[in-house]
Amino acid sequence: MKNILRPALVLFFVLTLLTGVAYPLAVTGAAQLLFPAQAAGSLILRDGKPVGSSLIGQNFTDPGHFWGRPSATGPMPYNASASGGSNLGPLNPALLDAVKGRIDALRAADPGNAAAVPVDLVTASASGLDPHISPAAASYQAARVARVRGLPLEKVRQLVAQETETPWLGLLGEARVHVLKLNLALDALKPVNAPG
Repeated sequence: MKNILRPALVLFFVLTLLTGVAYPLAVTGAAQLLFPAQAAGSLILRDGKPVGSSLIGQNFTDPGHFWGRPSATGPMPYNASASGGSNLGPLNPALLDAVKGRIDALRAADPGNAAAVPVDLVTASASGLDPHISPAAASYQAARVARVRGLPLEKVRQLVAQETETPWLGLLGEARVHVLKLNLALDALKPVNAPG
C-alpha cells in the first residue's frame, strides 16, 4: 500500500505545483511582458485614472451621450461577472416587449427622429457586454446628442466618423464605434450642460 500511495501523493503535489502554481505564474508573467495593456484589463484612462475598459460597455442613459447596446447581464447592466445573452428566442414575447420598450425609450429621448431604429440599439449582444455600436446606431443618435449639447450636428457627425473603427485589415469584422471612447471625445469637446 505504501508503495502505491507515496508515488501517487508525490505526483499529486508535483502536478499541483506545476499546473496550479508554476504554469499560471508563467502565463501571467508572459502576458504582462508581451501584452501589458491587455493583461491589465484593456483599461481606458482619462487624466491618468481608469474610466472603463475597451472590452466592456458602459450604461449611458443621459441624452447628451451616445447610448450603447442594451446589456443582458444582471443584476446590473454590463456586469462582466454575469456575461451572457438573454437567451430569449425571436418569437418570445418577453424579447418583443423588451425591444418595443427600448424603441419607445429611444423615441422619447428624440421625438423628432423618424428614422428606423438600428437593431443594435434595441438588442443585446451575445455576451451582453459589447462596448461597440454600428456607425448607423451612432448616426441615429447624433442629432439628439448635438441638440442636448448645443453643438452643430455636423461637428458631432465628424466626431462619430473620427471614432469609427474600420474592419481589421479592411476585411475582418464590421465598422464599429466604441461608445465610451466616443463619449469621452465628446466630453472633451464640450461637456454636457456646458454654457454656450
